[in-house]
Amino acid sequence: MNAGSEQELVEEWRGLLARHATVHNALETELQAQHNISVSEFEALELLASSDHGKCRGQDLTNVVHLSQSAASRLVARLERGGLVERVMCDLDRRGIFVVLTDEGHQRYSDAKPTHRSVLARTLRGEH
Repeated sequence: MNAGSEQELVEEWRGLLARHATVHNALETELQAQHNISVSEFEALELLASSDHGKCRGQDLTNVVHLSQSAASRLVARLERGGLVERVMCDLDRRGIFVVLTDEGHQRYSDAKPTHRSVLARTLRGEH
């Protein structure tokens, strides 16, 4: 790789990081202020709201919110304490645990979704 293409690659990477930080920070600020949830909590609620029967395995949630297994477990615990989700044992495999969206969790997601989409439109597309 020549020096010019290496520098372009590094600049592209830094630009991607900066754009991610801008969008993430705007989402975090608006979701916390208006709905008292974090970006990760919103992403978890969205996965559950869009999944069959409002539930998924913990591992599926971990993959979507891009957190370690222990951090995702703490996230689920916070959502559970807030009444937004509950943990349910799998009927077929007693070792398996599903995370299930509650009615309150579905309402919080529905309330926060327009805010989320508005911030995305503003920060990613420059729409106002």
